[in-house]
Amino acid sequence: MLKHLRITNFAILSDVALDLAPGFNVLSGETGAGKSLIVDAVALLRGGRASADIPRAGADEAVVEAIFEPSSDLADLARERLFGLGLSFDESSPEILVRRVISAKGRSRVHINGGLTTAAALAEIGSLLVDLAGQHEHQGLVDPSRHAEILDAFGVPPDLSTRVQVAYERARAAAGALEGGDVSARSRAEREDFLCFQVEEIDGAELKEGEEQELLAERDRLRAAGKLGACARRGEEALYSREGAVVDVLSTLVKEIEALVHVDPRLAGPKQQVEEARLLCEDAAVVLRRYGDSVAEDPERLAEVEERLHLISRLCKKHGATVGDVLNKRARLAAELAELQAHESRRAELARELDVAREQAALAAAELSDARKHAAFRLEAATSEALAELGMGSARVMVQVEPRLARETDGDALVAGGRRLSPRGWDRVEFLLCANKGEEPRPLAKVASGGELSRIMLALKLCLRHADMVGTYVFDEVDAGIGGGTAEVVGRLIRRVAETRQVICVTHLPQIAAMGNAHFRVEKAERDGRTETKVTRLSPGERREE
Repeated sequence: MLKHLRITNFAILSDVALDLAPGFNVLSGETGAGKSLIVDAVALLRGGRASADIPRAGADEAVVEAIFEPSSDLADLARERLFGLGLSFDESSPEILVRRVISAKGRSRVHINGGLTTAAALAEIGSLLVDLAGQHEHQGLVDPSRHAEILDAFGVPPDLSTRVQVAYERARAAAGALEGGDVSARSRAEREDFLCFQVEEIDGAELKEGEEQELLAERDRLRAAGKLGACARRGEEALYSREGAVVDVLSTLVKEIEALVHVDPRLAGPKQQVEEARLLCEDAAVVLRRYGDSVAEDPERLAEVEERLHLISRLCKKHGATVGDVLNKRARLAAELAELQAHESRRAELARELDVAREQAALAAAELSDARKHAAFRLEAATSEALAELGMGSARVMVQVEPRLARETDGDALVAGGRRLSPRGWDRVEFLLCANKGEEPRPLAKVASGGELSRIMLALKLCLRHADMVGTYVFDEVDAGIGGGTAEVVGRLIRRVAETRQVICVTHLPQIAAMGNAHFRVEKAERDGRTETKVTRLSPGERREE
């Protein structure tokens, strides 16, 4: 419900504040006092278009502020929409604060719960908060895109709508999988040839993990073979074979020390160490001799290694940074190749899955369509009864439930029996009005605005008050052209609507005003040479006088 409304510098509304009540709120006052301006301000809270001539003369901007408190059946949906728009929602105090600023230069700013947002976002949230009857461009019920949702809420089991949506999503997923895998035969053959070439190229290389490092080490040895052999030969000569080699020097030193050990036994230890060093040098000389004999320059082997490294480098540039990456790429290519080679059998399987899913979606959509037609019959009967009470017995609201026919661009994936499937089934739902006997029914969106349309909206809202997801209804011009007993009926019907939804009604008729739970008088006054509007909540005695 709309708890608080404040309007500042809005035409002749310099500063008006209303604390509205639950149920039926009445606005009354003389023509031109500013009642419709209050309705216009509320329309801006629903995302209505703002214009530069709204701000009061001499003011830089007009401001409309409101505090909404969604009812329990709307709070979850409001929270979901706010979060979807990136706006905050205080769980401990589920109020929605809306502030709209209209500049005299034509610019408009919107704040919801303190966050700056757009008029489009406000329209999305506002459609849950306020609905207006009497100003055509703001009436939610004249929007055909909402009619299926409203009809379903009125008389279709929720689980049936859910089942249709689930079946549709399953069919859409199957159609997407089939479409994604349905590459043309030529493209598939070209891709298969390309994959075969790449797999064979990698297989032909017979790559092994760690091979590149081994080859790099071998290449370094082959390139330095001459230096390695020369170094080994020099080492062997220095240790053993040349005159004055280290082994000879150590042998002589062992003999000298051995001759003196009997003089000082402490020389036994050094003598043993020198002997061990001589033996180690002899062993090292043998190893160096063998190594020198084994190392030789091999240009042919070096060329083979260089060529192998070049092949590995080329494959790594094409398929990955390392041999391991190339082998992983080969596994992926082989998997894709196997999938392409098994395409026909997989495509047939996907086609069968789509057929089953589409059949299930079609059965659910047909059941939903039948339920909608039954609900439409009940809604037509209920609105006809309400219109008769309103003195419009010749008028009739018709609920058109027709299949949404497939278009040429739809293809066959999500078409069943020539009907186009959607998450809401295959129906196109629209509310039509036959205002007088003998006339063709016309869409509500094309019915002339005014009191007649307002009463039609009242009849619909009465029947849909438990289904229409709106917290507050605003009725303007609902009493145009009526009086007497009809006015009393209108008042009673609005009172019934107000049992489940907050209602704000602008009226000139006592029969309607008397039904209100709260009554506000709108009147003009002069202050400092300027006309201003004042709004006063009336006491019971003041209500009788008004």
